[in-house]
Amino acid sequence: MKRLLLLALILMAGVSVDAQSNSQLLQHYEAYYKQMKAQGDVQGVINALTHLNILKPQQSRKDTLALLYMNDGRHIQALNTIGIENNPSDSDIAVEVKAVCLQTLNQGKLAIEQFEELFRRSPNVLIAYELADLKTQQDDLEGAMTHVEYGIANSTDEIQRTFYESQVPYQVSAKAAFLYLKGLITFRKDPKANIDAAVAVLDEALAEAPEFNLAKISKDALLAQKNNPSKDN
Repeated sequence: MKRLLLLALILMAGVSVDAQSNSQLLQHYEAYYKQMKAQGDVQGVINALTHLNILKPQQSRKDTLALLYMNDGRHIQALNTIGIENNPSDSDIAVEVKAVCLQTLNQGKLAIEQFEELFRRSPNVLIAYELADLKTQQDDLEGAMTHVEYGIANSTDEIQRTFYESQVPYQVSAKAAFLYLKGLITFRKDPKANIDAAVAVLDEALAEAPEFNLAKISKDALLAQKNNPSKDN
């Protein structure tokens, strides 16, 4: 009986020590997290959140950690943190991280699911552009055109879309960006018959944004194809 009581006391003491130790570690990493934030040390913040999630898991911390990974260009680590499943209960941050990271990793179909969830929660022109672009890449031309029409109807002069194909990134109006996509979709619907129609739409995009480099490149490519049809054979 004495041995059983002694064993019970030892176990209770162990639990108490573990609880105290865990509490102290939490306090330590919470303080460490605040200090790393104050210093602007991204890796330090990531390390602190990782330890905090181990000691006391919280979905909001996981979402923040995934966002930090994404902003640091570590898209695989971001997805490993929160997964890739399409979950309606996800926070807005989690859905955005999944969408952007999957898009960056060329997982178009999976990215579309996440962008559609974002659009369902908060419809806006820039999300519509990403959906139109992704659906064009996936040959869902009708679906893409639906988003293009939404974008053209709801664009304002203040909304800009950034492009990165040149050495120096540049911005054009969202309307010009959607017209560019409309031109591509028009061509892809019938590459032989729709060259002139596609060029006409690209001219609309260039009228909106004369320095739209990607629209110029696409127009020149279509005109070259029209003037040298034998190269397609």
